Amino acid sequence: MQTFVNVFLGFFIFESVVAAPISDTIIYDSEFYDIPLGELPHPFAYDENKQSDQVETDIGAKLLSVIQESYSSAPLTEETEDEASTPKLIDGSSAQGSGVLGPQTQDGLPTCLLCTCLGTTVYCDDRELHAVPPLPKKTTYFYSRYNRIKKINRNDFANLNHLKRIDLTANFITDIHKDAFRRLPQLQELVLRDNRIRQLPELPSTLTFIDISKNRLGRRGIPNEAFKNLDELQHLYITDNNLDHIPLPLPESLQALHLQNNNIQEMHEDTFCKRRDFTYVRRALEDIRLDGNPINLSKTPYAYMCLPRLPVGNLI
Repeated sequence: MQTFVNVFLGFFIFESVVAAPISDTIIYDSEFYDIPLGELPHPFAYDENKQSDQVETDIGAKLLSVIQESYSSAPLTEETEDEASTPKLIDGSSAQGSGVLGPQTQDGLPTCLLCTCLGTTVYCDDRELHAVPPLPKKTTYFYSRYNRIKKINRNDFANLNHLKRIDLTANFITDIHKDAFRRLPQLQELVLRDNRIRQLPELPSTLTFIDISKNRLGRRGIPNEAFKNLDELQHLYITDNNLDHIPLPLPESLQALHLQNNNIQEMHEDTFCKRRDFTYVRRALEDIRLDGNPINLSKTPYAYMCLPRLPVGNLI
């Protein structure tokens, strides 16, 4: 009987061992885990009264602290040092001498922290700015409306070879350096409306859109032949500037000319057409606004013979 009981107990123990779950093999990185226990900052003291789960938690915490210390003391590799020395701007360009949020402004803040940078577009609207902030070199579109900028310096847009649009609407600009925009090889749109500008600077020939409405250009604010070489210009808006003449010559590419609310009193027969060439047709210029000027358009009927549409204005 005793023999039968021993056989039964042996079989029961064997079945229990076989049925016990087998834990997965854990492989540790020898670089961090091949550390003698004696070298740990706080050697373990095993307490028999502690539960096994608590002991395992303490061991894991100790090993984690050792790993963190090993990482912090490890020297930087060459690749890490190279990446740290060449930070990237949000548009992926290299920021020479600046942080990852763009070059530093006069206020000590990166441009892309002071303003909002999305791709290659920089938005600085309504930021209480008193000057144009330094821009990332790959900036394509720049908006700085509703600020307090008073002056545009020569180098405010220097080396921005990708810049296509500048919008400085509603600032306090009174002075613009004559070369501030001329050296921009891809500038297409220039918006300076609602400022205090008295003199128009030199303009790049790449411009297709100009809006300098609501300024103080007056009688002498636009240089002679200012738009002559702008062979790609399509839209020219110079409303509310107290002009007393139409700035000539106008490029053949021009499609819209808005001169409302000025002081233009007369027009010549060759302002838009060629007086001695009755076969000349100017098909592109379809939108001319002269309303709000003290001029009687009916006095110069031959001035519009080459145009597809008559100008808008006073015919009496």
